[in-house]
Amino acid sequence: MEYAVSYLCELAEVSRSGYYDWLKAASSRERREENDELDAELIIRIFKEHKGKLGALQIKMLLENNHNVVMNLKKIRRLMLKYGLIAKLRQANPYRKMAKATQEHQTCPNQLDREFDQKEPGKVLLTDITYLYYGKGQKAYLSCVKDGSTREILAHHLSSTLEMDIVYETLRKLELAVGGHFHPESLLHSDQGFHYTHPVFQDKVKKLGLNQSMSRKGNCWDNAPMESFFGHFKDLAEYKSCTTLMEVKAEVDRVIYHYNNHRYQWGLNKMTPVQYRGHLLAI
Repeated sequence: MEYAVSYLCELAEVSRSGYYDWLKAASSRERREENDELDAELIIRIFKEHKGKLGALQIKMLLENNHNVVMNLKKIRRLMLKYGLIAKLRQANPYRKMAKATQEHQTCPNQLDREFDQKEPGKVLLTDITYLYYGKGQKAYLSCVKDGSTREILAHHLSSTLEMDIVYETLRKLELAVGGHFHPESLLHSDQGFHYTHPVFQDKVKKLGLNQSMSRKGNCWDNAPMESFFGHFKDLAEYKSCTTLMEVKAEVDRVIYHYNNHRYQWGLNKMTPVQYRGHLLAI
């Protein structure tokens, strides 16, 4: 028997001591497998509830906040790999239409310089527009304003066109959202798109008492948090199956409410944007 063990160990290129250690650890491996199955059951349920649109960090925060379960991040990633839980990834935007501004349009200097998080709610306001394809090739446009410190979406407006009303309505909703009381040093930051360089838009911004800042031309990193939100939004929203603009609007409203109030974020001390706003104001 010992000769057979030695022969087989030699074939497998393992030591006899290593083989016996492996045998002794059989019971602990079985316990680990049982624990894995129990933990994986909860992870799989959460993953399916969110339609496969969660990564390991989001699952860890949901476990802690909604289920009172503290689980090692490496373990979550290991179990997700083991059970084939691969989060749906967004596709990179292959192009971005850029409207050519007329001579009367004026750009503004970049006053933000990527200092997005200044730990003061309402001080840094980021804005941009993205497109949403739905139904049978229809296109809608979503304009948003995001708080740079709390990551909360303060105002949003959906439109079927890129006419100037999309940004005027966004400003109007932003004013309503803050009750007309902006941070005394509020800075509205955008790219150099047609809408934001338009003299009427710039006049409206000034009347609200906001300073205006713009990214450098062709530099998406200067407004990265806004780009990041649109990417997460397109991961979370089920707008492609909608058949009408009203259905898209309802889905946009649902996802943004969920994002602000129920989506825990690692970079916000595992809080939601609304919770983190309250946390900063209480400091």
